[in-house]
Amino acid sequence: MLYLDTADIKAWDDLMPTGLFHGITTNPLLAVRAGLAYPDINWSDMANRARELGAKELHAQVYGPTDGYVDWAANLYDIGKATGIETVVKIPLVEDAIRATPAIKALGGRILMTACYDAKQLLVAQALGADFIAPYFGRMVEVGMEAESHLSAMAKMAQTSLVDCIVLVASLRTADQMVSLATQGHTHFTIAPKIARDLMTSAKSIEAFDAFETAVTES
Repeated sequence: MLYLDTADIKAWDDLMPTGLFHGITTNPLLAVRAGLAYPDINWSDMANRARELGAKELHAQVYGPTDGYVDWAANLYDIGKATGIETVVKIPLVEDAIRATPAIKALGGRILMTACYDAKQLLVAQALGADFIAPYFGRMVEVGMEAESHLSAMAKMAQTSLVDCIVLVASLRTADQMVSLATQGHTHFTIAPKIARDLMTSAKSIEAFDAFETAVTES
């Protein structure tokens, strides 16, 4: 299952109509890259646009002092109910945010534990009853970690656990990385627009398509 990882509405408009994506994921860094001030985002507008484009889920991340997390999450869940899209609250895997997670979970919506860099953090997410965990594969590679080893362990842990916590692989740099991780058993990926275009493009497929069209015009 694929998710589009960007806060850029133009990218949503371009790529969501392909039908490839089940949902959209965002965070404060993605908002900055899209020219948005995260605290000023109108989540009702974002949720409506995502739903109009066919997204079934919109994932957004808590921010600021942890004592504001529950109210922010409750508002995001309410927006999802009002607009007809499932909103998922993203929570960073740091201790203060972890401590705030049970109260968010008690609201009844789905949660995703994000900024995962280590297979052991899946145990934390499972213990919290999280619905998703997002390991940052590309960043793990870039800081010299054995990223494939951690992701392989997470795939095995997820398959054997009695707790259903989906590993939503994030921070991917190429479509080839997705293929490699899919052979480990990973099935859920959130990808940037650049990777989405890479995924849809094959020079040989284009060559074959051109040959088909030439055959039609020359017949």
